[in-house]
Amino acid sequence: MRIRKEVTVRDLFTMALLILVVSPLYSNEEDELAKKGEKDHVGQNEHPIYRHKMKKINGESRSLGHYKGKVMLVVNVASKCGLTPQYHQLVKLDEKYRDEGLAILGFPANNFGSQEPGSNGEIREFCSANYGVRFDMFEKVSVMGEDIHPLFRELTSRENDAEYGGEIKWNFTKFLADRDGKVVARFEPQTKPDDPEVIKAIEKALR
Repeated sequence: MRIRKEVTVRDLFTMALLILVVSPLYSNEEDELAKKGEKDHVGQNEHPIYRHKMKKINGESRSLGHYKGKVMLVVNVASKCGLTPQYHQLVKLDEKYRDEGLAILGFPANNFGSQEPGSNGEIREFCSANYGVRFDMFEKVSVMGEDIHPLFRELTSRENDAEYGGEIKWNFTKFLADRDGKVVARFEPQTKPDDPEVIKAIEKALR
């Protein structure tokens, strides 16, 4: 009987040690999952735009949930377009309003006149060398047609947004989304980024 009692005590002591060792491991795993959720900034009740996962032009993955709480200006860009100099105004907007919460997101697209034929690396170099772009640029996507990217399918869907939806007609179409991810304005290609109408909408969304 004495031997059995000693074994039982040892077993209990061993189990207590295992609990002490294993519990922090589970806790650490839960902490990491929580941190990941915070990093993605995505919740069940948030705007669907935040659920899109993109690739930045340097290959880095980026959930649009990263921009939750910021005002987003989403622009389909091209390097060989007559409107390409609009990069100048986009850069100035970025410099002026970045610290107030504006995030400009550039999406190269080759849909119109094949005016974005280069690789992602070539586009990145072009934007840096010619315009000093510091705002976030993403990998090339399609913004119309059968292969349209899901983000632009959502932005252009009239079912989702009767006011600002509709097919993109050319490069440098601009969608302005407020701090909750809702599109509150759309500007067609010929409207320059520093147009008073654009500035007014940005400043209103930043308030």
